[in-house]
Amino acid sequence: MRAAATVLAACSATAWQTLPAFAHASDRGHVLLLPTGHYIAGAAMAVAASFLVLAILPPERLVSLWRTRLPLGSIPDLRLPVSLASFAAFAALIPAGFIGSRDPLSNPLPLTVWTLLWVGLTLAQGLFGNLWAWLNPWYGPCRLVSRALGSKADGNGPLRLPEWVGYWPALILFLAFAWFELIDPAPDDPARLAIAAGTYWLFSFVAMLAFGFERWSRQGEFLSAFFAMIGRFGVVEGERQGNRLKLALCWPGAKLSDVEPPPPSGALFLLATLASVSFDGFSKTFFWLGLNGINPLELPGRTALIGTNSLGLMAVFAALAAVGLFAVLIGQRLVRSTVPLTKAAGLFVWSIVPIALAYHFSHYLTALLVNGQYALVALSDPFARGWNLFGTAHMPVEAGIAMGAESAWLIWNLQAAAIVGGHVLAVLVAHLLAWRLHPSAASASLSQLPLTVLMIGYTVFGLWLLSTATAG
Repeated sequence: MRAAATVLAACSATAWQTLPAFAHASDRGHVLLLPTGHYIAGAAMAVAASFLVLAILPPERLVSLWRTRLPLGSIPDLRLPVSLASFAAFAALIPAGFIGSRDPLSNPLPLTVWTLLWVGLTLAQGLFGNLWAWLNPWYGPCRLVSRALGSKADGNGPLRLPEWVGYWPALILFLAFAWFELIDPAPDDPARLAIAAGTYWLFSFVAMLAFGFERWSRQGEFLSAFFAMIGRFGVVEGERQGNRLKLALCWPGAKLSDVEPPPPSGALFLLATLASVSFDGFSKTFFWLGLNGINPLELPGRTALIGTNSLGLMAVFAALAAVGLFAVLIGQRLVRSTVPLTKAAGLFVWSIVPIALAYHFSHYLTALLVNGQYALVALSDPFARGWNLFGTAHMPVEAGIAMGAESAWLIWNLQAAAIVGGHVLAVLVAHLLAWRLHPSAASASLSQLPLTVLMIGYTVFGLWLLSTATAG
């Protein structure tokens, strides 16, 4: 079996050299080394076992442990200078998209946007906390302009967003972003991406001045809204005290202890983030291509699949929302709850976040390992002028880090462990949130039964995505 795996890995390495490069997602260059059924059965049982254990443990002790904090001291609030530095870096990347290398793996803009920001920073947010609050490239410019105009950067703008708007602007903008990433024919083209990124920054900047930085960041700017939500699962908690930030270590998801349920638009926004990553993997499977009458070995390219994949993305989003709502509805009916369905669904949607993070890690792991190295090289010479700003311009890129039998075994097991761990954490979060709605431990556990079944099914689906044949 090891010999076969080595041969297959060698074939993958050869194929890697002939495939076109894409900056925002690397294809899996390895195969599953152990029987798929063993992984799937074990993972499903792990998620189910976590539910049974939580059903037995007293919720009071879990909540008490959840609220435990370990002080880490305080640091100065450097949000303004860090944000201005982030904006300066972004402002330098935009012209690099136009005058730098045309190769997406040599130009720093697509590598920064798709690899360092969308993959790397998302994972860092979920692990550590809301780093985006400091790196936000809009905060510093908004604050300076607001000071010049005599208004507060975090105050209300001259216009007001009606309450019914909710998260609809962020949801619509995120779906547009997902479409551009997953379906647009050339999301990695540096010039095309520079136009899209520059236009979006300017649009968001104007909206923040019009509606207020905090208000638009919370409801309209999808990156800020998304990062703030997943930052609640980071293990570092920050509390602002004057000009300093008091830090404490906490359990993953502990910042949800007093979270309020978002409106329906906020719940849909969180579900859309999971649906986009799931569809990204699903759209490359032989099953999806065969379902649409496409020979996976003669993939026609993105342009021929724009209509098909556009409908597919919305279908996965709609199906995930419908199944999730149905699971919550059945759970509420089992315990004859009088809690409004919108409130229950809004609260339980927070349990989707660790699943989304797990899929994000698993799906983009090889992209981060390989394209992250390309990013270090490209950032040293952003305009293709022969510079070596950070001493990494001539660094050899080890693409083989994601190839070979041993690497394949390690990467696939890391991906599988992330998916199982994310679902187990989701079960824990859902159980503790259910206890807020149903103070009876038995009712809280019973209300989570349909949602747990859904999570087990999604675990199976995720592991199948990792192990099934893909194209493109």
